[in-house]
Amino acid sequence: MPDGNPRSTASIAGHPLHPMLVPVPIVCFVGTLCTDLAYAGSANMQWANMSAWFLTVGLLVSILVVIAGLVDFLGDRRIRRLRAAWIHGLGNALALILSIFNAFVHSRDAYTSVMPTGLILSILVVLILLVTGWNGWEMVYRHRVGIRADGAP
Repeated sequence: MPDGNPRSTASIAGHPLHPMLVPVPIVCFVGTLCTDLAYAGSANMQWANMSAWFLTVGLLVSILVVIAGLVDFLGDRRIRRLRAAWIHGLGNALALILSIFNAFVHSRDAYTSVMPTGLILSILVVLILLVTGWNGWEMVYRHRVGIRADGAP
């Protein structure tokens, strides 16, 4: 890309992959928190089962998200110079590690899988995602990562 904006190297036909993939794990990890809260309020075992499914799908898609994010991060030195990129990447790594641990916690029987450890981990992951999501959007809107010079993504 000849423009001055940091480019997304993981792309198809010029469309960055990372922002296309990111919503799936975000929805799954927020869904885990929602179903953990539903379980905490009802003790209905199906909510705990749904949390386990959300975690599983979120972690599986996260593999692709991590690959695309690393390709972008390593593909353009200008991205690595951004403080927001480091907060985004390291924070998401922490959220991913906590989610892996949470998946193991959620593999136990319903009550011990959610209360209190699973619920606490779900809350922590969503709070981390709020910070990392803010920094991800800062990279796009403030630093124009992956945006063409003509303003098109």
